[in-house]
Amino acid sequence: MGRLTTTLKRAGFWDDLVRRNPLFYSRARCILSEFDQWSPERRTSWVQERLQGILDAARRTPYGRRVSAPASLERWPVLEKEQIRAEATAFFNAPEFLGVPASTSGTTGTPLRLLRSFESIAYEQAVLDHLFAQAGLDAATCRVAVLRGDDIKPLADRNPPFWRLANNGRRLLFSTNHLDAQTVGDFVGALREFAPHAIVAYPTALDPLCALMAKRGERVSVPFTLCSSEVLTAETAAVAREVLNTHVVDYYGQAERVSFAYGNPFEGYRFLASYSVNELVEVESTGDSSVCELISTGLWNKAMPLVRYRTGDRILLRRGSDPAAVAAGRETFLGIIGRSEDYLVSPTGARLIALNHVPRDVPGVLRMQFVQEAPDLVTVRLVPAPGFSDESRKILLRQAARKLPPSMHVRIELTTDLVRNSSGKAPLVIRRF
Repeated sequence: MGRLTTTLKRAGFWDDLVRRNPLFYSRARCILSEFDQWSPERRTSWVQERLQGILDAARRTPYGRRVSAPASLERWPVLEKEQIRAEATAFFNAPEFLGVPASTSGTTGTPLRLLRSFESIAYEQAVLDHLFAQAGLDAATCRVAVLRGDDIKPLADRNPPFWRLANNGRRLLFSTNHLDAQTVGDFVGALREFAPHAIVAYPTALDPLCALMAKRGERVSVPFTLCSSEVLTAETAAVAREVLNTHVVDYYGQAERVSFAYGNPFEGYRFLASYSVNELVEVESTGDSSVCELISTGLWNKAMPLVRYRTGDRILLRRGSDPAAVAAGRETFLGIIGRSEDYLVSPTGARLIALNHVPRDVPGVLRMQFVQEAPDLVTVRLVPAPGFSDESRKILLRQAARKLPPSMHVRIELTTDLVRNSSGKAPLVIRRF
């Protein structure tokens, strides 16, 4: 199924066959269009009905039976990532062939095995298309430039093009790991020629593009920019507005598909109430803001229903905000803490991103971390699990070579723990030069 999924994506059929599945997609778009127009009572009733369906599905899983399948949400225990990592199938409510397998290393380099229902995939796509529609665009037909983690060609190849067309010419995929001061002119030229209606980007790719364009005095007009997966700073959003003449929207979600929020650093962010039931637990307070831990229950993935899942992310609230109102999407919040700085810097100055792709599907990797000692030296600190072997090492180095140029030497160091920062977290990337 995983190989079939990859083939469909590359062939451009994925959107129509799965992401915009007619069995689920049209209904999802209707809900998104109408939800905010419903009365508060009707919204609450609808959410509770969806939640009951998820709890019923969770009760049928081995994990649900293990915790005695509580009838009400608040009686379920908080679910930790480590529990899923240790026994992912205990959370499956369907055979794998009735869902779409997925995996992620997250921001800590730790693999996580997931299963998504076809309904949840369609709803996720409907949500993203809804954001495009709010900008006056049809996501299924408009031209989109993609600045994310796509591997277009070897990094040793410094000759353009650093991009390729996909989805019948509607997508222009850039190799952002080639982007630096020497190549930015080629990137800008390709953008002008393609004339996209929208850009979809990681902030760590959008930032150097816009900064280099500003330095060169370059301007390209792109109506809409959609960011995700990392922290979007106000500075990056501002320079994007300047050099791209664009409306910037940022969205927050997880591979586990348990929560969704959108907005930007200027106007704040809002949880999508039809996506999940969220809990915010205050962990820190300052003079004008507070930090809350996010625990969420997704409303759409009955193939792998995750109840009261601790996301590991923290939400920044304005002082005086009502956490319950923020969690329910009735009030905005300031932003998400974390999900930044996860890039290496090549000897040419390019930001090398999408590094969490490197450990995916490598056997025997419990946790891993990139420590950059110098522009041309990276140590992969790896906590091995049973099954790690010389073959695992070869796969890891091969996948790292897709993200790093030959001028960077990579060495693997087995360890029992990772390097931690002052807050006790082990980030995916540490730069020491």
